[in-house]
Amino acid sequence: MTGIDVVIPTWNGRELLEGCLESLAQQTVEHHVIVADNGSADGTAKLIRDRFPAVDVVELDRNYGFAGGVNRGVERGEAPVVVLVNNDVECDAVFVERIAAPLADVRVGMVTGLLLRPGRTEIDNYGLECDATLAAYPRFAGAPYPETRVDDENLLGPSGGAAAYRRDALAAAGGFDERMFAYMEDVDLALRLRADGWLATGAPEATGIHLGSATIGHRSRRQVEIAGASRAYMLRKYGVLGHGVTTAGWALAVEAGVTVMETVTGRDLAAPRGRLRGWKEAEGARRRVPEGAINPELGFRESLRRRAAVR
Repeated sequence: MTGIDVVIPTWNGRELLEGCLESLAQQTVEHHVIVADNGSADGTAKLIRDRFPAVDVVELDRNYGFAGGVNRGVERGEAPVVVLVNNDVECDAVFVERIAAPLADVRVGMVTGLLLRPGRTEIDNYGLECDATLAAYPRFAGAPYPETRVDDENLLGPSGGAAAYRRDALAAAGGFDERMFAYMEDVDLALRLRADGWLATGAPEATGIHLGSATIGHRSRRQVEIAGASRAYMLRKYGVLGHGVTTAGWALAVEAGVTVMETVTGRDLAAPRGRLRGWKEAEGARRRVPEGAINPELGFRESLRRRAAVR
């Protein structure tokens, strides 16, 4: 497939974005970079105009969130391949070429790259996998690199930080769901693409460094509320509480525990407030969980272990 748009959503991440764009300027294949600037007030647009004049910047009037920013960036392009990169990712020179290559298979609708942690000795993620409650986890997180041999077994789809999509598949699915401001949009899109019959695969040679974003703030109260909203939205959208007593009980127990813990430690109502908002937002957005989307190896205990490791 020829023609690649690389879309980068950003919000007040000028310093992170600069490194990302510098790495994209060294790629081995031609591509068109589009930055979706969610109303930044840190001089992001000026940086792009001054230092990266070939980059197309979509200057938005406000922060539309991850989904909203990406959708507007995608709309600016027209290439058959859309590569999505976070502003805190520095791509190796072959990244764009290798992550787009699997889309030559007409059955493949989405591809994950391999992100490494700073120092390149540990894997950050090789796509996502989810349990029966749709809690999603980065695959191979913390595994040694390059010793670990990654695979596509139980791969749900790519994380939004390093992904490639077939444009026509993305358009048919309706793009990212803007009712989620941030978090889990990549999980939701992967589920919808799978439901539409598209395959997910990986490109282990499409490597990059994930520096770790500070856009919203790790475990900030705003992050807790936004993440809670997305979690409740997904539970209702995909009817998780109707997937049997065991799954429903599992989901309710974990969400209750997390909400209580966040409320006590944060001394505010960010966690329940977010979940209430997300549940209300999901009214009328019902979808089904496609066959093969759940990793059967992620039982209750393993999911709790993964959750603790992520935190």
